Amino acid sequence: QVQLVESGGALVQPGGSLRLSCAASGIIFSDYVMDWYRQAPGKQRELVARITGGGYTTYANSVKGRFTISRDNFKNTVYLQMNSLKPEDTAVYYCHSEDQYSGRGDWGQGTQVTVSS
Repeated sequence: QVQLVESGGALVQPGGSLRLSCAASGIIFSDYVMDWYRQAPGKQRELVARITGGGYTTYANSVKGRFTISRDNFKNTVYLQMNSLKPEDTAVYYCHSEDQYSGRGDWGQGTQVTVSS
């Protein structure tokens, strides 16, 4: 049974930083592509960043240069370092896993990030 548990969401001022974590269990972590998505009120869920098992990363244009996704395959954890946060980054951030062989995907429960003064 796949379980993804996010943590690290908080209220932060514009220009501040946060690091989100997602701990995975029930999977062979290195076989999975890991993603961070976000969903703001009234908007569709969008892909923020992706990292393959080998460490290849991609980012949404809106976060390039500010956010960094990384993973620790020994700790079964994926991270999202968010710097220079803006009010428009306010959203619930979700961790998503995708089995690179079967395509199966699973979601975490989400963690709230609020950027406000």
